[in-house]
Amino acid sequence: QVQLVESGGGLVQPGGSLRLSCAASGFTFSLYTMTWYRQAPGKERELVAYISSAGRTTNYADSVKGRFTISRDNAKNTVYLQMNSLKPEDTAVYYCNVRRTGSEYWGQGTQVTVSS
Repeated sequence: QVQLVESGGGLVQPGGSLRLSCAASGFTFSLYTMTWYRQAPGKERELVAYISSAGRTTNYADSVKGRFTISRDNAKNTVYLQMNSLKPEDTAVYYCNVRRTGSEYWGQGTQVTVSS
């Protein structure tokens, strides 16, 4: 079965950096676009970034452009989100997502808290 396991979240000061990882299993990872979403308390889940199957195409929410970088390692079945210049408004639970064969799959999420 499809499994997505996020890691790398934590507490960081404003201006700091974190790298999130999402380890995937149960499907042919290299064939699918992977997406990071986030959900802040009291807000709807929002798309943060996505990366195409071969990694040639990426796209970002305006709020994170220039600060976050999505990447993938198809040999390790892992997608990453490098987050730099973090702001308090980046505080959220971050989720990994894949859509395949008409279904959508989510990881359990990893908490990112940006606070001094």
